[in-house]
Amino acid sequence: MARNRKNQTAAIRFGPALKALLICGLLAGSGLGYAWQKNQITDLGRQIARKEAMLQDLEEKNRKMEDLLKTLSSPDRLDQRSKELNLGLGPTQPAQVWRLPEPVLPSAAPAPELEQRLAASQNGLSAGL
Repeated sequence: MARNRKNQTAAIRFGPALKALLICGLLAGSGLGYAWQKNQITDLGRQIARKEAMLQDLEEKNRKMEDLLKTLSSPDRLDQRSKELNLGLGPTQPAQVWRLPEPVLPSAAPAPELEQRLAASQNGLSAGL
């Protein structure tokens, strides 16, 4: 005999509606997640482009500063500048240069008694083989 709808439980009557609602929620959530990810990708792309432009500017400034440093620290420029300021600077005289001797390290040769002990221990090892 066919069952009456009045005798059905609430879970059976609202089950299909809950499934449809759950599926719609999942689809809406997926769509929102997709849109959010696309927005994040766009923002990150803009940030990367901005940082690359800033890097190029800094590299160009660095090149200009290196060129300026080379120009200002050249011997000809320094000599010219010292003459302009009347500093009395010039090439060093031989009497102004002090030559220091290179320190001599003690020889790294082992002491004779150490050599004898080493030779004896090597002979003992080879005799035991």
